[in-house]
Amino acid sequence: MKRLVLLAILILGLIGTQIQATDIIKPRVLVSTDIGGTDPDDNQSMAHLLMYTDCLDLEGIVSSPSYGSGNREEILRMIDLYEKDLPKLSEHIKGLMSPAELRAITKQGRKGAAPYRGFLTPTEGSRWIVQCARRQDERPLWISVWGGLDDVAQALHDAPDIVDKIRVYWIGGPNKKWSTNSYAYIVENFPNLWMIEDNASYRGFITQNKVKDKYNAGYYDAYIKGAGHLGADFINYYKGIPKMGDTPALLYVMDGNPDDPEGESWGGSFEPTARSSQPVFHRLTTAADTVPIYSIIEFHVKGPDRPDIPADSACFTLTIGRQEWDGFHLGGGDYAVRHSTYYTGTLPYTITSDIPGFPALEGAITIENLWPGRESATDCKVGPNWYTDKSDPALFWRNLQGAETVYKWRQAVMEDWGKRLQYLKD
Repeated sequence: MKRLVLLAILILGLIGTQIQATDIIKPRVLVSTDIGGTDPDDNQSMAHLLMYTDCLDLEGIVSSPSYGSGNREEILRMIDLYEKDLPKLSEHIKGLMSPAELRAITKQGRKGAAPYRGFLTPTEGSRWIVQCARRQDERPLWISVWGGLDDVAQALHDAPDIVDKIRVYWIGGPNKKWSTNSYAYIVENFPNLWMIEDNASYRGFITQNKVKDKYNAGYYDAYIKGAGHLGADFINYYKGIPKMGDTPALLYVMDGNPDDPEGESWGGSFEPTARSSQPVFHRLTTAADTVPIYSIIEFHVKGPDRPDIPADSACFTLTIGRQEWDGFHLGGGDYAVRHSTYYTGTLPYTITSDIPGFPALEGAITIENLWPGRESATDCKVGPNWYTDKSDPALFWRNLQGAETVYKWRQAVMEDWGKRLQYLKD
């Protein structure tokens, strides 16, 4: 496999010392996954992760907010399958983690989204993030986030000293709409966090269902079918078609130079951004109001002043894109709700509440396809280590910003995994 995992080379030619395999410094990685939640592709990415633990110093697997039925037990179930396949894998691959090691680092994170302030109470997962980040190690801790940012936000709130010790690669896009409050908390309070915000590039890795070759819709039959217990389980997700949209967050530290987000890697190539788009409206919007895709849109409306409503308790509903989102009373009759979308075009919405005297409201908002897009006065400034999808039109793939930087490596990645899957068929 083509990979550069922080290769530390000491020039010792004068004494003729040869670099050995032990000189390869593996990246420290903690995975936060919403496995078992709204999108079953996390199970697919988990199967891939378990078969590559020899390439990483994997320090944690956290069940992040799933907004569904996902939990730590689903990770453990996948480890059970891996345990059955491990004897065959170990015949060909040295250094894979033991099931006992994996179970010991599997933790439960928050179930459900954080409230408006972006954090709530510590979880087993957020505490584990803090514990791992504070370990004495010259290497940073890479947090590979496949779902919501709620546990990362909680960890930063509880232990702000870890901000310089962690690096986050986040699969944003649709995950952003599930964790708008925790994202807003991080970007407002920790703008100097080392962050790769991948809102669209990762989609270059997702299978093209209508392409029937062995790298797309035919991959299951060509590589996965008959590949042990993990292979047998794979058919349960998208009928075996590998979506694996979260996998680029892992591929990034397996190939290329993770210290250089603008360079080439299997997990994509990114550019620095100086701001995060967060338009705020204190009125109902119309189709004439245009905001960037993936931005945090904050709607404020007036309603009854209800000091009896506990702080950060959901009390009204924004319905947009056929989904409902919780809104909160900030005090003094000011009600606010955040939303993010990866759809473009004009989206109508309604705002409703059971609170007596709360008006039923309707509006619309238009989303344009460029991030961070047009600037607004309420955007958040971020530091020099915040990176996102490349904006060069030549790197759009299927109208997805930056996705060409991942798509160009997809065949190589799938071939490499195919070799490992073959070991389970021998």
